Amino acid sequence: MNEQTISHYRVHEKLGGGGMGVVYRAEDTRLGRSVALKFLPDEVARDPQAVERFQREARSASALNHPNICTIFDIGEHDGRPFIAMELLEGETLKHRISGQPLEVGEILDLSLQISDALDATHKKGIVHRDIKPANIFITRRDTAKILDFGLAKLSQRRQRIGETVGASMGATAMPTEHLTDSGVAVGTAAYMSPEQARGEELDARTDLFSLGAVLYEMSTGRVAFQGNTSAVIFDAILNRAPTAPVKLNAKLPAGLAQIIQKLLEKDPNARYQTAARLYADFEKLKRELDSGQLAAAPAAAPTEKSVAVLYFENLSGAKEDEYFRDGMTEDVITELSKIKDLRIFPRAAVLAFRDKAVTGPEVGQQLNAAYVLGGSLRRAGNRLRITTQLVETRTGHSVWAERYDRQLEDVFEVQDEIARNITQALRITLTPQEQKTIARKPTENAQAYDYYLRGRSYMRRETNSDLEFALQMYEHAILLDPNFAQAHAGVANACSAVYEWHEKNDRWIQRAQAAAERALQIDPQLPEGLVARARMVWAQKKYGEAIALAQQAIERQPNCPGAYSVLLRCYFNSDRWQDVAELGERAIEANGDDYNMHVPIVMSLERLGRHDVANSIRERHVRLLEQHLEQVPEDVRARILLASNKVSLGDEAAAIRNLEIAVALRPRDSNVLYNGACTYALLSRKPEALEMLRRAIAAGYQNIDWLTRDPDFNSLREDPEFQQILQSAGKK
Repeated sequence: MNEQTISHYRVHEKLGGGGMGVVYRAEDTRLGRSVALKFLPDEVARDPQAVERFQREARSASALNHPNICTIFDIGEHDGRPFIAMELLEGETLKHRISGQPLEVGEILDLSLQISDALDATHKKGIVHRDIKPANIFITRRDTAKILDFGLAKLSQRRQRIGETVGASMGATAMPTEHLTDSGVAVGTAAYMSPEQARGEELDARTDLFSLGAVLYEMSTGRVAFQGNTSAVIFDAILNRAPTAPVKLNAKLPAGLAQIIQKLLEKDPNARYQTAARLYADFEKLKRELDSGQLAAAPAAAPTEKSVAVLYFENLSGAKEDEYFRDGMTEDVITELSKIKDLRIFPRAAVLAFRDKAVTGPEVGQQLNAAYVLGGSLRRAGNRLRITTQLVETRTGHSVWAERYDRQLEDVFEVQDEIARNITQALRITLTPQEQKTIARKPTENAQAYDYYLRGRSYMRRETNSDLEFALQMYEHAILLDPNFAQAHAGVANACSAVYEWHEKNDRWIQRAQAAAERALQIDPQLPEGLVARARMVWAQKKYGEAIALAQQAIERQPNCPGAYSVLLRCYFNSDRWQDVAELGERAIEANGDDYNMHVPIVMSLERLGRHDVANSIRERHVRLLEQHLEQVPEDVRARILLASNKVSLGDEAAAIRNLEIAVALRPRDSNVLYNGACTYALLSRKPEALEMLRRAIAAGYQNIDWLTRDPDFNSLREDPEFQQILQSAGKK
């Protein structure tokens, strides 16, 4: 296209191009000035939606007149290819300016003032850019920042008519912007999206401010705030994790600037800066302090030199039936390391998102702010085990310790012990005599009993009748092989209490649970799992105060004790202590967030408190956990029926019905599944199906009336006479 004349533009040379545009240097022969002509690529120009986005870029940007926004001069068409004539810029993008290195503080503030002022002008025109990132910010040779590429910009509802008028005046047919993106579809560049953008929700100006926070983070540290090999990993980081504190990566960063970045990157839009004007004012204040020599560097955060994230071991056997062993082995290594006082170990929930994902140790360490990451693999063949482990330093990516173990199954506890000791030696941690004794203690001398126990534990959380029966059988097999296996006795108690709680109100289950819990604590009076087993038993009998005290004792002994928070939260919920649940929710998820049952009372309590936005945030995390779990265990009916009700609340009715129908088809007479199916239909306002399924649940043995009377899923039926009659009849049983 060189030296070709298009309309009144003489094209000189190609400057560059990408997926949504090819740019040429040209001369406006009428006005005698240099311009940039941006054309759609041939393969894209045939897509009406891409053409409309291209024209929308011109309409959006032409509505703005600001020195820090690239000026649009004209829009036209040549040989069926639309083009935009715009200001010719010489310099480099902010992406190239950063190039993996932090900028000087003065430069960061100068550019930030310009960018925030431009966003203020954009937002006041009712336009949201939706794709703020370093590649869309140009730095001229005079260090002037220019915002580019309004191709994803969206007019607010009150501004759409103005946008249509502007478009019509350019000879373009205006199309309402909502036709260009489907509801629930994330738009933008993954690493710079706001949480609400990643969820595909309705956006306002605050989404640009979050994205600017991610850009500022990169300007200040040289690193992308939210990293990952896949969009799924990046989205999980955006939604659930805070990036490494920028002052840890750049000691020269002023405290005030670090605070601005933190506020911009708040997950909750209401906690963020609300306007670019307010942000500009804070930058202006910092600039004055810098110029007067009053700007102080942020105090360096204490390095977490002895923090370790333990990744789930890779299952090299490839056999699905070995997943329970791989998961159990990993979780027990985490538990063992958690007993060392001078070592900070990330809970299972923190690393669950990385299970079976193609991520490196340093990437995980950066996302979690862990100094070290322990990874490894496990291959099981009959009675033989091959376990490889490697401890990697996040900062350098170097291995500080690695080992391979070729052992018999009965040596599994020695391997766990050696891993713990080798890590402490590599990190120069001196174990106390008590810690040495604790780590060396084996739950059982019988490896086959341990194997049965892990199988039972993997089925326990599913809570359907048949799954509880299988878990109970596994625990019993473990006890037959080792009558002094305290954790297996606690497992029997938990399973019996769950059967009584959800499926059959027969005192024989409570008697059996009580005997098993007492036996567990007789063998090991300090066993946290024994306290949880006793707590679950008395909770099933509605002795909520006693159950709360026991669960709290278990958490004091072992903060990540499986099941402890689940019992505690459910007791609080059934006691109408919803505020206690809300206050405890995040701590519980951090400790036991891999237990998908635990999110239920948290969400329900938040709903009862009217905190619907927070409830939805927890619900979204719950959905991701359930979907991750179902990828590994698609036959888990409990997880599937919970996913169904969550999908309704998040607006995906088709997915809700699909998962409900699969779950009920797999367990048509399970009271727990039927109850949750009734919840799903109630949320869908499908009254006949909800009432019928609730009747079926009660007929199948569901009798947790305390829960039913408080369950917000049935709010749409609460005053219905038929629902009241079902409730009354169930209460008399």
